[in-house]
Amino acid sequence: MVAIGWQVYALTHSALALGLVGLAGFVPNAALTLVAGDVADRYDRRRVVQCGQFVEVVTGGVLAWGSFAGWLTVGEIYAAVVVLGCASAFEGPADSALLPAVVPADMLQRGAALVGGTWQSAAVGGPAIGGIAYAVAPGVPYAALAVLMFAALVLNGTIPIATVVRDEEPRSLKTLFAGVAFVRRQPAILGTISLDLFAVLLGGATALLPIYARDILHTGPWGLGLLRGAPALGAVAMTALLAQRPIASRAGIRMFQGVIVFGAATIVFALSHLFWLSLAALFVMGAGDAVSVVVRTSLVQLLTPDAMRGRVSAVNGLFISTSSQLGEFESGVTAALLGTMPAAALGGLGTIAVALWWMRLFPALRAVDRLEG
Repeated sequence: MVAIGWQVYALTHSALALGLVGLAGFVPNAALTLVAGDVADRYDRRRVVQCGQFVEVVTGGVLAWGSFAGWLTVGEIYAAVVVLGCASAFEGPADSALLPAVVPADMLQRGAALVGGTWQSAAVGGPAIGGIAYAVAPGVPYAALAVLMFAALVLNGTIPIATVVRDEEPRSLKTLFAGVAFVRRQPAILGTISLDLFAVLLGGATALLPIYARDILHTGPWGLGLLRGAPALGAVAMTALLAQRPIASRAGIRMFQGVIVFGAATIVFALSHLFWLSLAALFVMGAGDAVSVVVRTSLVQLLTPDAMRGRVSAVNGLFISTSSQLGEFESGVTAALLGTMPAAALGGLGTIAVALWWMRLFPALRAVDRLEG
């Protein structure tokens, strides 16, 4: 994503073009997520994940080839993002539904924190190394994607699962939308995933990082890599803390507090002209977001029957993962209309407003106390 963002902005110098990257990833995710959830409940989830990773290996290889050969255009980058979005749509629900198969229910909060922390640890080094790699040659990060995703494909096949849960009910619109119906019946789940949807949608300042790095903070690809890695570093620190000291009480309130901190840090980042202050604000954004992620993941997995976890995870992904991509589009459009800094600051204010409103709208979520099986 460092390479895609920098390459698109270098070719176009357009905030709107950066926003279209998010839209290109959002459309296939939104269109395919519910189907992908049904697939995750009918087939071996490990194999579904591997199929998505195989597509990502091939796409990374094509992007690397086009960059090294010099024929890659903005339109072809958008097409690759669409393909990656299709792969992610199927990979995400199956991957999320695997967690309760390897973590006991009474340790799920710790497990969610460890999984999130492990992923974020990789995300800390990835963007920083990606910026340096892009400075060597634009095709290097894409080649790394292909090689490392192939390793992930192989390793996912070694996950031991005692039983493979499959939904044997004939396919119908009812089974396809069963996850949606389940979420509607669970106000705590509906509240937490909808809160994250609007928080990520409005707080999508990270989509504007290439503009901040190049035009406001006056740094290069290496600086962009550090900026992209800072939220992940904050998330790593918070998930490490939550893995050692899980939320023992008032989990719902803690989640709202995390979202408000995320919004406040977004405002600080939006108005900053200092590189170190921007890094610190992004670090705090990641820490606040990590609290929300751990609470949401634990609630969704604990309250969902195993045979439906793929479809409910798909709804969760539709709300959360695609909102990140749609948030990038929203940020690009708003920045093109209002300017980069006002757009990012407005997003932070909107995030805080939504968190305060959701506290009144979803009392069941506010009342969630302990996250145990």
